[in-house]
Amino acid sequence: MLRHSISTSGRISWPVAFTLVALLIAAVIVLIFLRIESWPARTAKQSTAELERLGKDLRAAFIDIAHLQPRITINNRVYMEQTRPVSELVVLSRRIEVEHELLHSWVGSSKRVKLHGTFTAKAGFDLRQNLSIDIRPDEIIVQLPHAQILGIEQDQLDVLAFENGLWNRISGEDVQGELSILPQLAREKATESGLPAEAEHALRQQLEQRIHTQQPLRLIFTNGQKRE
Repeated sequence: MLRHSISTSGRISWPVAFTLVALLIAAVIVLIFLRIESWPARTAKQSTAELERLGKDLRAAFIDIAHLQPRITINNRVYMEQTRPVSELVVLSRRIEVEHELLHSWVGSSKRVKLHGTFTAKAGFDLRQNLSIDIRPDEIIVQLPHAQILGIEQDQLDVLAFENGLWNRISGEDVQGELSILPQLAREKATESGLPAEAEHALRQQLEQRIHTQQPLRLIFTNGQKRE
């Protein structure tokens, strides 16, 4: 009787053991399947969180540099709308010196006015135009207008020559004309010296120093001809 009980007990325990092992294997398979099935969603969620973190960093950088919040999109979805507390962003300024001379003769009488002006030229971006940031998994695109000369401020004016003729006298219109020419010359000289292009390069450097990302940062300028 004892042997028969042990034999019966053994016959019962082996099927139970096989059943438990089968259930365990099935549970492991189901768990692996669920993990594999949910992996894309979990990865996408982590990627989106990382992109949103970059969006916040870029927003903070522009607030610090330009005192404004740009329009930010993440994978073509609007993440933050733009605010415009300021209309211009000055990036660089440079001292510009120019001269201009008026020499006029009439019936043998000559008048001469020569002026020297010192100006501060300011280069930057007109933020009344579109400024947007598109954050993508493979790159970050910052779209903004080309840099330009935003302002010319006169610092000093020197009269190098002021010579009247006997009957050809210097008029107020002559002086006003010369005074109006100097800022125009300063603006042209600042543009020809490459100050706007330097402002674009300076902004790129400021953003790269502030934002450390694996994706390349690409600036796209939307008006005029592109400057390299």
